[in-house]
Amino acid sequence: MARVEKVMPQSMAANASRGFGIIFAISFVVFLAIALFGQLIGWDWRSALPGAEGGKTVLGGVKASVYTFMSHLL
Repeated sequence: MARVEKVMPQSMAANASRGFGIIFAISFVVFLAIALFGQLIGWDWRSALPGAEGGKTVLGGVKASVYTFMSHLL
């Protein structure tokens, strides 16, 4: 059988995962602030954030928006 080589060392994979989590958390906080501000002033914020159009709740819309935003980064 052929030996399967790892594409990325374990430590690099852990760093990449940590970086993904940090970017997700920062983006989530920023998009949540935009969404909450939009809710307060009666603005249709779902049309402004990418991927949030189908969200039924604020948190669901923000989460979908962050995942859409991050897919464009990678």
